[in-house]
Order: sequence, then structure tokens, then C-alpha cells
Amino acid sequence: MTRHPILPPTQSEPPRRRRLIGMLRNNFIAGVVVIAPIALTVWLIWAVVGWIDGWVLPFVPDRFNPEQYIGINLRGVGVIFFILFTFLVGALAKGFVGRSLLRIGESLVARMPVVRSVYSGLKQIAETVFAQTETSFDQACLIEYPRKGLWALAFISTQAKGEVARKLPPEGDIVTVFLPTTPNPTSGFLLFLPRTDVIVLDMAVEDAAKLVISAGLVTPPDRMAKATPEAPSLRTGTDG
Repeated sequence: MTRHPILPPTQSEPPRRRRLIGMLRNNFIAGVVVIAPIALTVWLIWAVVGWIDGWVLPFVPDRFNPEQYIGINLRGVGVIFFILFTFLVGALAKGFVGRSLLRIGESLVARMPVVRSVYSGLKQIAETVFAQTETSFDQACLIEYPRKGLWALAFISTQAKGEVARKLPPEGDIVTVFLPTTPNPTSGFLLFLPRTDVIVLDMAVEDAAKLVISAGLVTPPDRMAKATPEAPSLRTGTDG
């Protein structure tokens, strides 16, 4: 009777299985990294457009709504009406009649205790964001915050003006700096610093915002490193 030798179990199967699982996991993570930003962007745009449609379309007469004629829900019709209405209001506000009506409306709002505070604050923000001639947040910078030796990423808003600049110590040029929080850059701190205490960065504001939102995980490329040519290496000795 022939006896077959007992072969030891192979040791290559578990590593091969682990490599296969690791490859599938890496491919899945890579797919999520590609799909997630696109899907979230599309979903956000879709949701905002639907929200604007829900607010605007009820005020649009039925005879002007194209959905009444084609029988399907068109996403974005309310956005188009909102844009046209905004252009019309802007054109009227620049005229004499529009300015007169605006002054009358603002005088009525100024007599309402709570409404005037909300309206004046929102108007000031809108004028600062949309109607300011000077550029805002056009530079990213580094400041020492909350103490010496700790550096934080911030954005230069503008030069300090008015009473704030007049009451501050005469330490030179005072700039207004916005220090955002991570990962929500819409909240933060308003700081007034001497320009000598601010280190201006070469990175774009968009790259700096990505750095803040990602909590330092997304590092923008170094522009100066790419623009500066590499110095020739020094070689010792003689070539033979």
C-alpha cells in the first residue's frame, strides 16, 4: 500500500487574501474620495435650487410659469425668475423714483425698534460683501494666536479705519484680520493687528480656505518653491 506524504499547509494563501482585501479596500476608498465631493456638490446645488424654487414660484402668476404648459416640474425656474427680479430691482433702485421709494421705505423701517436693528445690520453686511470697492479677503496670512509661539492661519480683510484706528496705540499700520475656526470657516474672530505682526502668505485665498476646512489635511502647493529655479549643485573634486 502506497503512502502519500502529508504536505504542510501552504503559507501563501493568507497573505494573498490579505492583499486582495487590501486592494479592494483601497479601491473603495479611492472611489469614495472621487465620488463624495461630486455627489455632495450636486446635492447641494440641487437642494439650493429647489429651496429657491419653493420660495419664488408661489409668487409667480400661473400664466408666466412654464410648468403649467408642459406639465412637468422644471428645476431652476424659480432661480431664473429670482435673477430677473433682482436685475429689475437693481435697475429701479438706480433711478430717481427707485431711490425715492427706497428712502421712504428705509424711513419707515427706521421707526420700528427691532426691525431697524436687523435691517441695518443685514444692509451693512450686504454693502460690505457686494458693493465694496476695495477687495476683501484677498490675502492669507499667519499671525501669532492665541499666544506667542503659536501660529494661526487668517485672512486680511482691510485696513483699520474710523474710531478703531484712531483709538489704537500708534504702532504703525493697523490691519483688520479675520481668524476663522476649523472646520467651519464662517465663524471666527475679528482681530486688529499691526501690519508688522502679520506674515503675508503667497497662497491663494481659496487654498488657504481649503487648508482651514480640512484641518490641515489638504496642503496647497508651494508657489514660491515652483517659481524659484533649483540652484546648481556644487560638486567637489575634478571630473576625470
